[in-house]
Amino acid sequence: MSANSFDARSTLRVGDESYEIFKLDKVEGSARLPYSLKVLLENLLRTEDGANITADHIRALGNWDSQAQPSQEIQFTPARVIMQDFTGVPCVVDLATMREAVKELGGDPAKINPLAPAELVIDHSVIADKFGTADAFGQNVELEYGRNKERYQFLRWGQTAFDEFKVVPPGTGIVHQVNIEHLARTVMVRNGQAYPDTLVGTDSHTTMVNGLGVLGWGVGGIEAEAAMLGQPVSMLIPRVVGFKLTGELKPGTTATDLVLTITEMLRKHGVVGKFVEFYGEGVAATSLANRATIGNMSPEFGSTAAIFPIDDETLNYLRLTGRDAQQVALVEAYAKEQGLWLDPAAEPDFSEKLELDLSTVVPSIAGPKRPQDRIVLANAAEQFKIDVRNYVDSVDEAGKESFPASDAPATTNGVPSNPVLVTAPDGSTYELDHGAVTVAAITSCTNTSNPYVMVAAALVAKKAVEKGLTRKPWVKTTLAPGSKVVTDYFDKAGLTPYLDKVGFNLVGYGCTTCIGNSGPLPDEVSKAVNDHDLAVTSVLSGNRNFEGRINPDVKMNYLASPPLVVAYALAGSMKIDITTEALGVDQDGNPVYLKDVWPTEAEVNDVVANAIGEDMFNKSYQDVFAGDAQWQALSIPTGDTFEWDTESTYVRKPPYFEGMAHEPSPVEDIQGARVLAKLGDSVTTDHISPAGAIKADTPAGKYLTEHGVQRRDFNSYGSRRGNHEVMIRGTFANIRLRNQIAPGTEGGFTRDFTQEDAPVSFIYDASRNYIDQGIPLVVLAGKEYGSGSSRDWAAKGTALLGVKAVIAESYERIHRSNLIGMGVLPLQYPEGQTASSLGLTGEETFSFSGVTELNNGSTPRTVKVTTDSGVEFDAVVRIDTPGEADYYRNGGIMQYVLRSLIRK
Repeated sequence: MSANSFDARSTLRVGDESYEIFKLDKVEGSARLPYSLKVLLENLLRTEDGANITADHIRALGNWDSQAQPSQEIQFTPARVIMQDFTGVPCVVDLATMREAVKELGGDPAKINPLAPAELVIDHSVIADKFGTADAFGQNVELEYGRNKERYQFLRWGQTAFDEFKVVPPGTGIVHQVNIEHLARTVMVRNGQAYPDTLVGTDSHTTMVNGLGVLGWGVGGIEAEAAMLGQPVSMLIPRVVGFKLTGELKPGTTATDLVLTITEMLRKHGVVGKFVEFYGEGVAATSLANRATIGNMSPEFGSTAAIFPIDDETLNYLRLTGRDAQQVALVEAYAKEQGLWLDPAAEPDFSEKLELDLSTVVPSIAGPKRPQDRIVLANAAEQFKIDVRNYVDSVDEAGKESFPASDAPATTNGVPSNPVLVTAPDGSTYELDHGAVTVAAITSCTNTSNPYVMVAAALVAKKAVEKGLTRKPWVKTTLAPGSKVVTDYFDKAGLTPYLDKVGFNLVGYGCTTCIGNSGPLPDEVSKAVNDHDLAVTSVLSGNRNFEGRINPDVKMNYLASPPLVVAYALAGSMKIDITTEALGVDQDGNPVYLKDVWPTEAEVNDVVANAIGEDMFNKSYQDVFAGDAQWQALSIPTGDTFEWDTESTYVRKPPYFEGMAHEPSPVEDIQGARVLAKLGDSVTTDHISPAGAIKADTPAGKYLTEHGVQRRDFNSYGSRRGNHEVMIRGTFANIRLRNQIAPGTEGGFTRDFTQEDAPVSFIYDASRNYIDQGIPLVVLAGKEYGSGSSRDWAAKGTALLGVKAVIAESYERIHRSNLIGMGVLPLQYPEGQTASSLGLTGEETFSFSGVTELNNGSTPRTVKVTTDSGVEFDAVVRIDTPGEADYYRNGGIMQYVLRSLIRK
């Protein structure tokens, strides 16, 4: 029950139903607030308890100073939690382990139960092993169940053991598309109350639902677990960036072009830790599908959320996707009653402002390794010819060309070239060279939820087939939509046969290529690439293109709209300027250009209008949690606690609570620490905790081999996240990681200073030696450390390797929070200083003093860092809120929550 200090409790009547609501206009200053802060304000009004959430917190939000730096902490209570299986399996593993820990400490295991609705969508486990055939989907599903049976049995047990926990089985769709098409409420109804639908999710692209006016963002799995258990999310009232949209997109441009432009603009502006909110006349001209595409890319431009207010477009989408009439009426009535309805002419009080005229957006791609590196499509071929040198030249650890002239790469017209003749299984031959597009994937939640770009891709395929074109023989082409609705409207429009004929057969409903589940390249392509060190490329309609993420054989990765993915599959090379050069030749030998196969806006709109209807959504989601016969046939244990299988290589009981006492031990300073890794800028969570393939000669591969797992059954790191033994061995194991204290290496290597002469060693093996000798570890990093997916294992693995502190120039929000949640101290170099400017080599021994100030109930602003080489500096402590300090004092967020529950 709310303390209701502002007398905000009221009743809203919609049709024959009445709902309790908390009126925002009862708080002075609320009318001028941005939409997103109004949602937070309602959250505080409804959850005011006089202790964690007080009248002063509510007044602080009402009196928000848009120009001030964030300093006021509030407690946000999300209405629900959403997960995907890569990050969700560890969450459920931890909840199962917490039940046992509570029992061992004399508490009631049943207390470990979601208090907020939690929904998990299994979408990250399907791998595109089979492609280009009519039965690719069926074969991939069979392989998926074969690989993941233990995980799926565990999740089915969780669905029965935990209240308020639902699982969407495999083969249904991508979590964020399922969220906007079915799970999102926009306005939540629970226990007679109506309030804004809000959420946190274990995937950074949770922000896709921001397009529906739903405030939510990605958090680490450990934070999500706490939210499920009733713990509010501690946060500072953020700055809000107003992004004004004007005009309309020009024909020939897509939502992908728009979102890549916005990503570039916001990355340059700097929005990490901020909310972005779209407003202006151009919002009304932006379709819901395009809004969701923009919201999805929020992590790529670094903001916490990227939200659109509610308007008629929101209501139309809710109707289209099968929400019932009462729910749609409630959303409209509630939004208008609370001042949450879009006024295109209004300009709320924003901290900062940007503006984009939609008519200035031009066709674009992004790459070859970051989503914010936008390239105008007309310049893509020339930019590739510059960028490819970074992937074929010999490069030293400082990133400078170091080859002698005699070793310089071969070139053709000044462009690196190393043509290799390849023989296909059918006996035909073709030439493979740097720049060859070896993966062309229509994949990922970002674009496969958008019918306009998906239909455009299918129409490109149709026109290509009619011209006699198909994919080049070295291109692995895959279609992985975000829901079954997509294939339904392809079928209804008669477009499926054309996609099939150019090789874009359905491979699965899931994340696939964007998460690293692209599957192997054809043997002959892989062999040629590796034998001749070719810098080949992927083109995907995804949101992530980090190094080593898409496929271990592919060095350069480009994000593009689905129709451009098809076009590049036809062209077969990034060296081709597809805006001016032919994609191929027709039946009569005439060149076929992009303009010849590109659909008009009218053609796309006609298909969307005539092929998509409410009945498709009702059919796809009518029994979405039940699953198919394969899912229902899985045998599962019963009972409140899980029966761990000691032989399982997928699901194992983690060690987080071993030896945990009722009260935490005092925080200690860190003495005598050695450097495990010294890293550069933009080290992502993919570098720290890869999700893709497991190599046989790595510690993780050796572990699986020793446990009787055949190489073909290794699966991926992402699928093994329920087994801490695999994940520890995979931490810092990305094949593209460059550890500067082990120069000349690439992958999970370091130098082991416990050994004479500090030999190069696997990071995991070295960490075991350090732990055995009681030596704490530290990681040194550059800017944007931990950017990318909201991957809790990047923090869990770091902690379990024995790392006690990280010193970086700057952090991505989620990873910094996750480090604290695992008891790792995040520190930042003094402003303007770096490891290089301080003369740090990574060979030093470090000590950190002043950490013990946390025992006094306060958080030090800095701690003193000293080294045996004489370097000293004051590192900024990045424990940003009192709540985070509590987590750190307890050794982590899970320990804090567990102790809190036992005390109740």
